[in-house]
Amino acid sequence: MKPKSRLKKELRLFDVYVIATGAMFSSGFFLLPGLAAASTGSSVVLAYLLSGFLIIPAMLSQAELATAMPRAGGAYYYLDRTLGPLVGLIGGMGTWTALILKSAFALIGMGAYLAIVLAVPMKTLAIVLTVLFVGLNVLGTKQSTKLIRGLVVGLLTILGFFLLHGFVSVAARGLVGQNFTPFFSNGVDGLIGTVGLVFVSYVGLTNVASLAEEVEHPDRNIPLGMALALVTVMVVYVFGVFIMLATLGQDRLAMSLTPVADSAGAFFTWLPPRTGVVLMVVAAVAAFASMANTGILAASRYPLAMARDHLMPAPFATLGRFHTPVLATLTTGALVITVILILDVAQVAKLASALQLLLFGLINIAVIVMRESHIESYDPGFRSPLYPWMQIAGIAFPLILVAEMGWLASLFCMGLVAGSIGWYNHYARGRLERDGAIYHVFERLGRRRYAGLDRELRDIMKEKGVRAEDSFDEVVARAFVIEDADTADLRNIAMESASLLAERVPASADEISAGIIRGLDMGGTPIAHGSVLLHTRLPGISASELVLVRCRPGVDLRGTGEYLVRQAGDEPIHAVFVLVSGEKDPGRHLRILAQLAARIEDDEFPNEWMASAHEPELKETLLHDDRFLSIELKNGTNSESLIGTTLRDLRMPEGALIALIRRRGETIVPRGRTVLCERDRLTIIGEPAGLAELAKRYDG
Repeated sequence: MKPKSRLKKELRLFDVYVIATGAMFSSGFFLLPGLAAASTGSSVVLAYLLSGFLIIPAMLSQAELATAMPRAGGAYYYLDRTLGPLVGLIGGMGTWTALILKSAFALIGMGAYLAIVLAVPMKTLAIVLTVLFVGLNVLGTKQSTKLIRGLVVGLLTILGFFLLHGFVSVAARGLVGQNFTPFFSNGVDGLIGTVGLVFVSYVGLTNVASLAEEVEHPDRNIPLGMALALVTVMVVYVFGVFIMLATLGQDRLAMSLTPVADSAGAFFTWLPPRTGVVLMVVAAVAAFASMANTGILAASRYPLAMARDHLMPAPFATLGRFHTPVLATLTTGALVITVILILDVAQVAKLASALQLLLFGLINIAVIVMRESHIESYDPGFRSPLYPWMQIAGIAFPLILVAEMGWLASLFCMGLVAGSIGWYNHYARGRLERDGAIYHVFERLGRRRYAGLDRELRDIMKEKGVRAEDSFDEVVARAFVIEDADTADLRNIAMESASLLAERVPASADEISAGIIRGLDMGGTPIAHGSVLLHTRLPGISASELVLVRCRPGVDLRGTGEYLVRQAGDEPIHAVFVLVSGEKDPGRHLRILAQLAARIEDDEFPNEWMASAHEPELKETLLHDDRFLSIELKNGTNSESLIGTTLRDLRMPEGALIALIRRRGETIVPRGRTVLCERDRLTIIGEPAGLAELAKRYDG
C-alpha cells in the first residue's frame, strides 16, 4: 500500500489492552447473567468460565495472524489471504455483522441501566449515543481510544470495589454455598447452550485484530495485550457472576435485566439509599459506552479492508480529512441503529455469538493453511503454541456450540453465507485476480499457487522492519565494503563478495557464489532504484553476513538475463548488496532483505550513497537515524575525555556498541584493547535512549 493509504500507527500496548478489555465488558457482565441463569441455573458461573477457556484457541490464532499480517480488516483479511476471496468475503461480512450486533447489544444494555435513574426511552437513547460514537470515530482513532482509556480505567476501579465488597458481604452473611442448587437446572444440554450464549461476552477480545494496522510493535503488543485483557475479564466475570448468584439467588437473577445493580443494592446497605445502585449504573454505562465505541471503531475497518480488495465499492476505502474511513464508519452506524430498532436483546446476543463462533472456527483453519503452505514470507512475530492441536480444538468447539444454540442461529449463519456468495458472484468475482494461501498447499500436491500473496507478505515484512533479535545494525556495521572504480560485471561482484564472506561463514567461496548465481539465474534477485540485492541461504550458517559494493561508473548487467535488465530499465546500478544467511531461519533472512529494500526505496538514498566519503558513512546510509550515532573526537569538545581511553574502559549504556572507528583514512575494527585517538570518528549503534544519552554526554 502507498503510505497515504495506510492508517496511522497510534495504538500502544495499553491501548490494545483497554480496547480488548472494553470490548468484553458490557452486556456480557451487566445484562447477560440474568438471561444465562434462566437457561442453566447456578451452573451459569461454570458457563462463563468455560467460555473464557474456549476462546483461547481463537485468541492465539488471531494473534499469530495479526502479527504476520498487521492489516485493517482482521478476520476478513486473514481469511481472504488464506482461503481465498470468497471465504474472506464471508468472514468479512460475518465479522462486520457480528460487531454491529454486539454494538447494538451494548447500546440496548446501556438504555436498560439508565432507565433505572432516568426517565429516558431506551431505544431513543441508544440511537442518540450511536450517532455520537460514530461522530467520534470519524474524528480519529486516537480521540476514540482516549475515551476508551478513561472509560475502562474508571470501570475497572468500580468493579474492583464491587468484587471486594461483594466477597466480604457474601462471607459475612454466610451465603457461600447457598443459592447454588440445583446446579444444572436444565441438564448438561442447558449448560452447553448457555456456554454458546455467554460466549458473546468474550468475542470482543479479538476486535483489536481488525486494528492491527494501527498498532505500534504489533509482534509484542497484540498477543500480550489480548492475553492480559482475557485474564482480567475472566476473573471479573467468574467471580462477579458468583457474587450475583449468591446475593440474588437463581430465581431473582433469572428475572433481572440489571443484575449488577440489583446485586449491589443487596449488599451496599451501608451507603445512602440507592447509592450502590447508582454506582453500578455508572459502571454499566461506562462499560456499554466502551463496548459500543470499540465495536463501531473495529467494525468500520471491515468494509474499508474489503473495499481495498475490490470486494465492496471503492468509496468505502476512502480516508477522510482525519485519516479515518468516513463512509465505512457512517454505514456501520446506520446498521447499528437498524438492529436496535428491529431486534430484541436475546436475539441479538444469540446471533452475535453464533456468527463469531463460526468465524473463529475459520480463523483456526486459516492458521493451519498458512503453516502448511510453507510460504517463507509468512513470518508471524507470535506463533500459537501446541500447533495443530490448539487449532483443531478451536475448530471443533464452535461447531458443537452453534448446533446447541437452536435453529434461528444456524439459519442466520447459513443466510449470511448464502448472501455473501451471492454478492461475490454478482459484484466481486470479475474484479479479482488473486487466490489464497490454500493454493500454496495445493502446489505441494501438484497444483497451482498464487505468487501474489508471497509478494504481498514480503511488502508487509518491509513495513514491519526487522526485529530486535535480527541485529540488522550489527550486520551492517560488520559488513565488508568493496569500492569498484571501474565498471563491474555482476557475476564477478558475486564471486569477489563470496571470497570475502567465506572468511566468516562455514561455507566455501564456490558454494556461496554458486548459491548467489543460482538466484540470479532463477530471477530471484530484487533490483530497483539503482540497487541490486544478491542473496542466498546455506546450511550450517548461524549469523547473517553482508557485503556492500559501490560501483561509481555503474554495474554491467549484460549476461545476467533479460529479467534483470528489464527490471533495471535505463537507471544505472551503483549499489550491490550481497547477503548470506542460514537455512534454518528464512524469516530473519527475508526481514533483513526487506529492511535493505525499504532503505533503498527512500528517495534520498541514491544521493547519500554516492556522496558518502568513506566506509563508515557508506554504512550509515543504511542505519536507522535513531539507532546510530557518529562522534568525532576533538580536543576542546565534550568528546575530549575519550581521547587516550581504551574501549574496555569506556562506560557505555546497555546495548550500545562502537561498531566502527575511522582513523586517518582507514577503518579499524574495534577491539577491547583499542586506544582512541584524536580525530577518530566513531560509529556507535544501539537503542535510541542509550544513544541519546551518549550524544548529550559527548557530541558537541
